[in-house]
Formats: sequence, structure tokens, C-alpha cells
Amino acid sequence: MGELKDRLKNDLTASMKARDELRTATLRMALTALGTEEVAGKAARSLSDAEELTVLTREAKKRREAAEAFRSGGATERAARELAEEEVLAHYLPAPLSDDELDGLVAEAVSQSGAAGPQAMGAVMKVVGPRVAGRAEGGRVAAAVRAALAR
Repeated sequence: MGELKDRLKNDLTASMKARDELRTATLRMALTALGTEEVAGKAARSLSDAEELTVLTREAKKRREAAEAFRSGGATERAARELAEEEVLAHYLPAPLSDDELDGLVAEAVSQSGAAGPQAMGAVMKVVGPRVAGRAEGGRVAAAVRAALAR
């Protein structure tokens, strides 16, 4: 079992004892998502730390998107709940990259891959992807790569 999953289980127990309904529900949801990912595919397996982080990142993104949908639909209370759940999950994710940090990593990847022009975007994304995993959303990374290749 991964370190992150252990931490989630311990924090779930603590939140249940503290009767923190929001945190308890969010941690249960996260553990369920991890369990589902473990049994997805042909055979059950143990997730690596990176895979656990990917699952949690995906769950946080779902909460952000759901909050936006609820807000645009006028359900502000539901949107606030989704954002609160995302905040709980953010506690377990690495700190997001700032724009300057992301630009620096992208510039380094562009020079490392020797890419020139927008047609080389895939090559740069292959290099920069593992470096920003879990710390920046794919759309944000793609926009930074596009901007760097346009220069």
C-alpha cells in the first residue's frame, strides 16, 4: 500500500473521531477512487505513489469542474461544497507550480528537446510532462508550451 493511501486512511480515522463530516466524506471518496483504480484492468494491483497522486489530482479536478457547473447552474451551495472537497484533497497534493516555475520548466524542455515551431509540441510535452505531473493541469502546460514555441 502506498504512503499516500496510508495517510488518507489515518486521516479518515481522525476525521471520523472528530465528527468532521466534510473531511470524512471527501477522504472516503478519495479512498474509493484509489480502490477502484487498483482493481481496474485485467488484474488487481497495488498503485505506485505516482499513480495514487494521479488519481487524487483527477478527483480534485472533478471537484473544480463540478463546482463551476453548479455555479453556472445557480446551485451556489453545491458549488461551495465541491470547492470545500477540492480544498481537502489539495492538502494531499504537491504545491502547484507558479507561472514562472512552469515557464522555466517549459523553456528547459524546449532547449533539451531542440524543438522549434508549433509542430514540435508533442516532443516538448513528452519531456515536460513527467516534470510537472500533479503540479499543473495539462491545459495550462500545453498553453505554456504553445507560447514558448511561438516565440
